Amino acid sequence: MDFSYTEVQQMLQDQVQKFVQKSYDFDTRNSIVASEEGYSKEFWQLFAELGWLAVPFTEDDGGLGGSAVDLIVMMEEFGKANLVEPYTSTAVLCGTLIAELANGEQKEALVNSIIAGEVQLALAYIEPQSRFNPFNVETTAVVEGDAITLTGKKIGVLNGEAADKFIVIARESGESLDRDGLSAFLVEADAAGVSRRSFPTVDGKRASLVEFDQVKVDTSTRLGGTGQAADALQAATDKATVGVCAETVGALESLLQKTVEYTKTRKQFGTPIATFQALQHRMADMFIECQLAKSIVMMAAMSLDSQDEGIEKTRAVSAAKSRVGKAIKAVGQEAIQIHGGIGMTEELDVGHLFKRVTALDIQFGDGEFHTERYASL
Repeated sequence: MDFSYTEVQQMLQDQVQKFVQKSYDFDTRNSIVASEEGYSKEFWQLFAELGWLAVPFTEDDGGLGGSAVDLIVMMEEFGKANLVEPYTSTAVLCGTLIAELANGEQKEALVNSIIAGEVQLALAYIEPQSRFNPFNVETTAVVEGDAITLTGKKIGVLNGEAADKFIVIARESGESLDRDGLSAFLVEADAAGVSRRSFPTVDGKRASLVEFDQVKVDTSTRLGGTGQAADALQAATDKATVGVCAETVGALESLLQKTVEYTKTRKQFGTPIATFQALQHRMADMFIECQLAKSIVMMAAMSLDSQDEGIEKTRAVSAAKSRVGKAIKAVGQEAIQIHGGIGMTEELDVGHLFKRVTALDIQFGDGEFHTERYASL
């Protein structure tokens, strides 16, 4: 089987690499993280002009194909640069939900706005009791004629601070752990009854706690059928999980590269520590972990693009997240250990990359959760 990238995918990879090398160095990233918005509006518009925001969408929806393999090509390069722009939340998570659920009119307006870089979106679906179960939802949606009242609390909402609109997962029927009865609603961020408290995350991004206090929306804001959002939510989180796995692989490869470079310049007893056989063995193990993680992420992406049954796709995603979780601990901790005290400082990008992969480890479920999910399917 041929696992090499196509010519178009190689061009996409080269394009992202050139952007990172030219415009997204460590100091630039730090200045973006410290800015009021927490991301670069200029770069976001550049992503739109380059067509990167269209990658997650099919050609029928106005995108560039919607391939999961295309997505991981980009996300891996994003991971190497430790990019902070809200690509996953807006284009992947919310974009996939819209593509799966929205009717023709809704889809045309929303997808076009995402691709043009005109809107920031956030998916509000995790609740205090949810843990890693996206279907554990207590937020209610009560229908009263042509109006719907949303009441509930969402935590850890990625891009919640910058979002112009939220896609809110709420329960129209059933008990809190039921898969059936969930619906998705498009809610303006400044709607009456919406309040958000934003905070920086450990990896330099932003998230929010968002409360919906009897927020009134029209039935036309519902995406898809009544109580039928579960399958689309599963598809969106699975695709986003593969995306962040690829981002993790990119960050781990960057950690490995920087560790190897550091050992060539750091000297002990008058000789570079790269010549120490014990460290060579440890860095060889780091390389193996990176390759194992990269291979299984490719397998998961290919499964999402295939005609496999839904359960097989979900198993492939969990296998990838579980394996990547092991690589995070092996590569990330070794990188910090070999760098020594300097690896923990704010002045060195290794520490920031380690924080990022640590955050990605628990995003959409940690390795232990996905190992159990794989075994249960």
